[in-house]
Amino acid sequence: MITGASSGIGLACAREFARNGASVVLAARNLDTIESLSGELRSEGMEAFAVQTDVSDESQCKRLIESAINKYNRIDVLINNAGISMRALFNQADMEVLRRVMDVNFWGTVYCTRYALPHLLDTKGTVAGISSIAGFQGIPGRTGYSASKFAMHGFLEAIRAENRNNGLHVLIAAPGFTASNIRKSALMANGSEQGESPRTEETLMPAEEVARHIYRAVVKRKRSLILTAGGKFTVFLKKFAPGLLEKLIFDHFVREPDSPLKTP
Repeated sequence: MITGASSGIGLACAREFARNGASVVLAARNLDTIESLSGELRSEGMEAFAVQTDVSDESQCKRLIESAINKYNRIDVLINNAGISMRALFNQADMEVLRRVMDVNFWGTVYCTRYALPHLLDTKGTVAGISSIAGFQGIPGRTGYSASKFAMHGFLEAIRAENRNNGLHVLIAAPGFTASNIRKSALMANGSEQGESPRTEETLMPAEEVARHIYRAVVKRKRSLILTAGGKFTVFLKKFAPGLLEKLIFDHFVREPDSPLKTP
């Protein structure tokens, strides 16, 4: 089961897991897109099922799990991938922007995991959270996004600890900067979507490569997955030189086109 399966990492994961023999449940708000993807996979001899879901709505998350059980009678892997970002200084952002980011990134993970957990315990399956380096280091201009990913980490680590003797596998994956739509749909200070990415998407890790890493991490039941040299370097500096990391992070993000960190 993959949330946020209509684009980016979620879509790539759907194809990767299906190609490797999984029956995939595709969840996203855009029903037309996931139904098209489901049809594409089935036409290639794979098994797929689409369920329109807004993960910020608890009742829809419950219905998603129920639909999967009715269809396949079990859940082996839940990939909490649905997410949105933001790009604004905290003191300029509408509070609804932060609430929206938390509702999707954190509460969406909580809701789906809550209703899938009994079934995952039955299969000794996997719950995965597609997080970010922003879950290890607070990113200026992305306060709500960083907060949501830190919260996801704490939640999943606690779930892992609670079920350490129950056979549940918990994976926290931090892909690093990936070519996807998340930056285009990032919320600005007033809640509008950014539209254009401030990064050169062609230079970033392709979502398909990220999906291959995630698939292998699930199969090998890894605890964590940190991709890209920059991501690994960030986690290293966080432990041993947090002050230096903070400066490097600021200097990096202030150079972005139209960075909210730039002084007028």
